[in-house]
Amino acid sequence: MITNYDDFITALLKSGFSGAIGGKDDGVFGLFRYGWGAEAETGVEWHTGNPDTDPWEWRMRVLSERNDIAYSKVFFRKAGYITKEWYPYFLAARRRGMEFEDEYYEGVISNFAKRIYDAVTEHDRLPVQRIKQVAGFKREDKSRFDNALTELQMRMYLTICDVYYNISKSGEEYGFSSTVFCTPELFWGEDVFNKAADITENEAIESISEQIIRMNPLATKEKITKFITGGF
Repeated sequence: MITNYDDFITALLKSGFSGAIGGKDDGVFGLFRYGWGAEAETGVEWHTGNPDTDPWEWRMRVLSERNDIAYSKVFFRKAGYITKEWYPYFLAARRRGMEFEDEYYEGVISNFAKRIYDAVTEHDRLPVQRIKQVAGFKREDKSRFDNALTELQMRMYLTICDVYYNISKSGEEYGFSSTVFCTPELFWGEDVFNKAADITENEAIESISEQIIRMNPLATKEKITKFITGGF
């Protein structure tokens, strides 16, 4: 049973990946659930603000305190975690050796996604609000922006790398936080991508599938495939 942050990290490093919330409800794998009865089942306490027992706080803790875990919208268009050990396999399965420009010119990636990607790569990393400004998105574009940003995360061209707060004149943080995005290349460095280059798409799918079955023998082939490939 996961009851605190250390338990979570130990379990995640062992499993290699997990949906952030409700993963088991997606029929594949998640380390803990969210919703009615979940606290009794897992021992964690959602939305208390306690960094040791609140999984909502763990999202940013892994990014600020570690360099071997990524967190982003990567499974079923919802957030999840992937460790450094397993990230090359998901890269091989999702990108299939392709580069961003190749997929864009083939019509796979939308123009809205390209505007976001270009804004982030130009500045290395950007908070969400700055992405909207730099890429020229207006208020009425909210749905298109949100969908494009999710698309880029699912295709593993962007990942969350930090959280940003406005700073007052007295040096205090204020207001709501803003998620900061960068490319996985910037987040991980060359090592992860060199490993991904040596893994074929089929090898990646087979390896991840075997790991999922070890953790959830009841997962169906259809769900596993969508979990791994993103449905692309």
